[in-house]
Amino acid sequence: MGGSVSASPWGVTLAIGGLYVGQSVIGGLTWSGLPAVLRAEGLPLEHVGLLSLLAAPWALKFLWSPAVERFRLPPGRPARSGAVVLIGGAAAVAGLAAAGLVGPAPLAATLACLMLVAIATSTVDIAVDGYAVQNLSDRQLGWGNAAQVGGSYLGHAIGAGAFLVAVGWVGWGPAVGLAAGAVTLLALPFLARTRRGEPISLPGPRPSLRAALARRPVRRGLALAAIHVTAQKTSIGLLGPFFVDQGWSLAQVGLLNGAGAIGLGVVGAALGGGLVRRFGIRAVLVGAAVVQAGVLTLIGLHAATGALPGAALVGLALTGGSLVMATGFVALYAQFMRWSDPRQAGVDFTLFQSADAAVSMATGLAAGVLAGALGYAAFFWIAAGLALLAVPALFWATRAEPG
Repeated sequence: MGGSVSASPWGVTLAIGGLYVGQSVIGGLTWSGLPAVLRAEGLPLEHVGLLSLLAAPWALKFLWSPAVERFRLPPGRPARSGAVVLIGGAAAVAGLAAAGLVGPAPLAATLACLMLVAIATSTVDIAVDGYAVQNLSDRQLGWGNAAQVGGSYLGHAIGAGAFLVAVGWVGWGPAVGLAAGAVTLLALPFLARTRRGEPISLPGPRPSLRAALARRPVRRGLALAAIHVTAQKTSIGLLGPFFVDQGWSLAQVGLLNGAGAIGLGVVGAALGGGLVRRFGIRAVLVGAAVVQAGVLTLIGLHAATGALPGAALVGLALTGGSLVMATGFVALYAQFMRWSDPRQAGVDFTLFQSADAAVSMATGLAAGVLAGALGYAAFFWIAAGLALLAVPALFWATRAEPG
């Protein structure tokens, strides 16, 4: 549960939502927009694959999250979330500006600039998550996490879609400059809000990974991350290849993954915020797992028999891959924030996110092996079975503490 609650939860939601959109603009540019640009420049796929290195700071940020929280939460003094965002945001914008000047080739220089951006934005994310935990009450977490998840979808659409359009119109350098300007503007509501003051930091031990892992809610949160991510993400990476093997063109798959998926992701995030507030976190997590199991069972049926019309198959893919997933992750992140200690919220929440990333990578690798060995139908049915098995595990992970 959060610490001091701001007088205006909607103001807090707007402020953190802008930052989440801005961070995802950078992510969309880096992981979806830039690969297309590099390929258009004639770079080999082996070089394009080096962009995956830019995910390292996001997977490893838990290592420096205690240092960030110690700076952000000086005991007995106002928190410094705004200072972390200002410093990290300035570094990210500077890195983007440098990438605009030197890139997109030579790739090594562009990678160096974007690695600075990744380190800066992942560090900002630690502070923003900690700020959200401190300033949103339990009743407001659903909307705060809707801003988090919905902002990620919206920002990715800007970074992956609008950025490529801008590159085509004005070239690499000006397009990156526009992205840097958008990131700056999106940070202004948060900086303006924190300039008016932040809560006094709660007394307590120095933020540390040891203190986080010693708490039962954190350990339960790590288990919950593994359960929910396995239920929701095991199949996501193979939906695109499945449609390609069904005879779809890359342009059609791109449209499916772009406008359709992102639009429903934003809708799912808003829906998740409302459902969490109305029915509670556990009900939304369990409901998302049950619906996902049904969706994957039907997709597996089509893979085996070809029985479904194209429109129904697309609807199922968008429902499972975007709508249900976004709804469920709003609930998951709301629970993560509830279990985060306000005295070191950035550390606790970052640990949960790192577990999410680690399990996502593991299930993605396992998915490719299973589908290659058993075929799509068996794979989707196995994924559906995992989603159903998650239901009792979700009840266990979200049970009330005794006493």
